[in-house]
Amino acid sequence: MTEKQALLPYEWPGSYFLGEEEIEAVTRVLLARSPFRFYGHDLQHCVDQFEQAYCDRLGRKYALGVNSGTAALSIALGAMDVGPGDEVLLPGYLWVSCISAVVRTGAIPRLVDIDDTFFMDPDDLERKITPHSKVVLVVNMSGTTGHIDRIVEIARRHNLLVLEDNAQANGASFRGRPLGSFGDIAIFSFQLNKNMTSGEGGIVVCDDRRLYDRAFALHDLGYARNEKGRLTTEDPDCQLWGQGSRMSELTAAVLLAQERKLDTITAAMRRANHHLYAGLAGIAGVRPRRVLDPEGDSGPFALLIWPDADTCEKMVAATRAAGVVTGPDGGNNIMMTDWGLHLYYNNASLVNRRGTNSAGRPWTDPANAFAADYTYGKGTLRQADDLFSRSSLLSVPPVLSAETCDRVVAIFRQAAADLGL
Repeated sequence: MTEKQALLPYEWPGSYFLGEEEIEAVTRVLLARSPFRFYGHDLQHCVDQFEQAYCDRLGRKYALGVNSGTAALSIALGAMDVGPGDEVLLPGYLWVSCISAVVRTGAIPRLVDIDDTFFMDPDDLERKITPHSKVVLVVNMSGTTGHIDRIVEIARRHNLLVLEDNAQANGASFRGRPLGSFGDIAIFSFQLNKNMTSGEGGIVVCDDRRLYDRAFALHDLGYARNEKGRLTTEDPDCQLWGQGSRMSELTAAVLLAQERKLDTITAAMRRANHHLYAGLAGIAGVRPRRVLDPEGDSGPFALLIWPDADTCEKMVAATRAAGVVTGPDGGNNIMMTDWGLHLYYNNASLVNRRGTNSAGRPWTDPANAFAADYTYGKGTLRQADDLFSRSSLLSVPPVLSAETCDRVVAIFRQAAADLGL
């Protein structure tokens, strides 16, 4: 059976809220002829304002706008002085940027299993810590978190730094505390798929001045800047090698408007998310992802755990054929095994230990000989492999109506009945 006309809107949350406010903000910057944040004809200070908005939102001391979430990860690890001889512990459910950021420092990625929250398993984390461990990179995937409080406690007990990747859970919280406020450093992304967007963009937040100063130098040209926006080279701790990942005033103008809409966006997704979970939970055999704090979930995804891989595959095929899909450019209602580079074993460069150049580093670096027996292929993480094999994923855009949610639930219920569940 061919798939019917798409029932679901595209899964790009913040894009639905791009409008007159963003247009006005960008126009103001263009008319001032000052798109560079540090100097120009008539600076509008949009990046400064956006950084302050994130400090206020998260209760953090410092924020640094950058040009992508991927850059934010590299800058954060550089600020933490990660390099050869170190390992960064990270979960098997993540995005490829998390891995590449570690590899580019010259350090070794160490995989940690996940539990049914689809977040890092605290027990496996504790088993994996070695004398080479330096940073725990937690990833708040698919809109929310797991036992982040336990992870932070374990890291503190072992004198490890925590880097919190909140790219997919902007606007979420955990038991009253905003995600992005738990790590020594946290990062966010504002790419099109994220809860708020400027097409590309990111931010680094922290409370430690030394970490901020190093991150600033790394995101720029390797040095600090003075009050006039000019580079200065005097600080020996900020004589680094920068990567030119500055945020422009145009990007910040869009983000200032989007940030004011973020709570509205996440509230809409959360309502639809709860609606879907409530209806789908009644299907025999299905178990929704375990969400420890439903009111803190930012809501962009619903993950469903089926009894086995065969049931999962049949349910996805049947419901897609009945119209639970997006248009041709979207990716929705899929088996998690089709979720690409979000799954550790789908990252061929990791599985095959590809380096940043033909020398094969970081794995060929003598300082990383401790990782000679680390594996990355399918089978490395037992719990993650099991969950991926029998779980499916629904994206939940903020414009998903209650009526459409009811229709999706009805289709799933009919498919389950047809399969005899």
